[in-house]
Amino acid sequence: MAIQEIQEADWLKLNRIGNGNDALLFSSPFCGTCKVAERMLEIVDAAQVPVTLYKMNINYSSKLREAWKISSVPCLVLLKNGEPFRFEYAMRSVDYLYKLMKSME
Repeated sequence: MAIQEIQEADWLKLNRIGNGNDALLFSSPFCGTCKVAERMLEIVDAAQVPVTLYKMNINYSSKLREAWKISSVPCLVLLKNGEPFRFEYAMRSVDYLYKLMKSME
């Protein structure tokens, strides 16, 4: 199962308000740690957490990167009703990410 890739322009067009919980992984194609983070999130997603997972290339996401002050990748942004409320830079473990997503129910 793969995380849905989305472009910044498409994300900005989505009507996220009132639509539940999302997680957006900012990564870079040449970042090894990002690939590990993505694989961990794929495992979490397979466990059917109550969160819609997306990924975005930080190199083409200047508006969100600046608005949300993202300082490095990988960065997992957790959103409730379209508003970011938590930024995770250390993915730690699959178990940690699973509990994080489950806590959003």
